[in-house]
This record gives sequence, structure tokens and C-alpha cells, in this order.
Amino acid sequence: MTIPFHIGTLTGPDMIAVGLYVLLWVACGWIIENPPARLPSVSVLMKQYRRDWMAEFVTRQPRIFDATLIDSLRQGTAFFASACMIAIGGGVALIGNSERVEGLAADLTLGQAGPQIEMKMILVIAFLANALLKFVWAHRLFGYCSILMGAVPNNPADPKALPRAAQAAEINITGARSFNRGLRSIYFALGALGWLFGPYGLALAGCAAAAVLMRREFASHSRDVMLRG
Repeated sequence: MTIPFHIGTLTGPDMIAVGLYVLLWVACGWIIENPPARLPSVSVLMKQYRRDWMAEFVTRQPRIFDATLIDSLRQGTAFFASACMIAIGGGVALIGNSERVEGLAADLTLGQAGPQIEMKMILVIAFLANALLKFVWAHRLFGYCSILMGAVPNNPADPKALPRAAQAAEINITGARSFNRGLRSIYFALGALGWLFGPYGLALAGCAAAAVLMRREFASHSRDVMLRG
């Protein structure tokens, strides 16, 4: 059995670029999920809105609106999971027939030596696989949330109503966290294609992906709107 590539094909700049890329991905996730108290991210702000949603859910009659919302969340995660599966399949197929892309990568890097295209595609597929797992788990958690919502008594005065609604809110938050992690992996999967331009292209793409994520979480108009509440 022959292996089409090996770790030795990675040059020094490539290894540094890959390390920086992964570090940016991990750092972005940690900062977004653990921001300073004075500068909450959109993801953190949405946690309280999800708790408020479940608190309102207890007294809302009928609850068709809430059922529609949770169903839309499940549909969104299912869509992204399906898209990731298709993209992973395309990436695996590309690894098996990579001659044309290797020629393109050689042109983009001006003939510089570097890792084979299979190695570059594996980085993309790794991020897509992580996104797929996150979306699948988020889909399941939103399903759990819908069941917990169905277990909330219709009578707001029932002593179990608010505690069960709070449980549903926490499961909803956990599902949203997994969904957001999946989205971040998609951003970095797209950025990983920058490796076709060489190690500097990968590093630049990683910085661009991180900048887009940070702006949307900490400097977007939607965040300003959420802060008004």
C-alpha cells in the first residue's frame, strides 16, 4: 500500500503557516465564547435572549410560534450539515484526481516547492468534518430542546413550568454554541483554500477569516441593536 504524501513534504514556512492557522481558529473560538465582561460578543448576548425566549414561552398561548422557531433552527443545522457532507465528498474526490488542481496550485505559487495538493485539501476537509460533527450535534440538541419545550406545562402557575423552560433554554444555548462552532469551522475551511497560493496565502487567509469573525461578533450593526435591549 502506497501513501500519496507524507509529512516530509511540508516545508518550514508551510508548517509555520498551518500552526498559525490552527492557532487563529482556536483563539477566535475562545475569545468569542469567553469575551471580557465589558465587551460581550454576539454569541454571548444571544444567550440571554434565548433565556428570555423560554421565559416568554411559558405564558404564550398558543405556542405554535415557538414550535416554528425551534423547527427553523433544526432546518438550518440540517442544511449546513448536508452542505458539509457534499463538500467533504467533493474534497475526497479531488484528492483522488488532483492532477489539474496541482497544476493550478503550481501556477498560483509561481512554481515554488511545497506540499502536494492532497495535503492542502486534507486541511480543508478536516475543518469541514469538524463543522459537520458540530452541526449534527446542534441538530440533535435543538431536537432535545423541542422535547423539553413540549414538557413545559400549559399552566404558567405550575411549579414545574419555569424550571423546565429554563432547562430548555440551557439546551438551546448549548445547541447554538455547537452551531456557531460549526459556522466558524466553515469560515476557516474556506480560508484553508488560501494554501493553494502557498504558506503566505494560508496565513493571510487565516487572518482574514479571523478578522471577519471578530468584526461580526464585536463590531457589527446587529450587535449594536442587541445591546439596546
